[in-house]
Amino acid sequence: MGLGRALIIFGAILIVVGLLFTLGERLPIRLGRLPGDIVVRGKHMVFYFPLVTSLLLSVVLTLVLWLFSRR
Repeated sequence: MGLGRALIIFGAILIVVGLLFTLGERLPIRLGRLPGDIVVRGKHMVFYFPLVTSLLLSVVLTLVLWLFSRR
């Protein structure tokens, strides 16, 4: 019973992530292009480090997992 529920939750999360990627251009907050994300452009290379995006996703995932672990 626990594995089935976990698979359903994982599938729902994948659907939400897929929708975010599909509709990402239309959202008011574009993940990966937030203020504080580091982009260094050179002549022949681009270095991109999504610092603020990583922190934001970490906080959201921590809250979601904390809520699910309370049950």
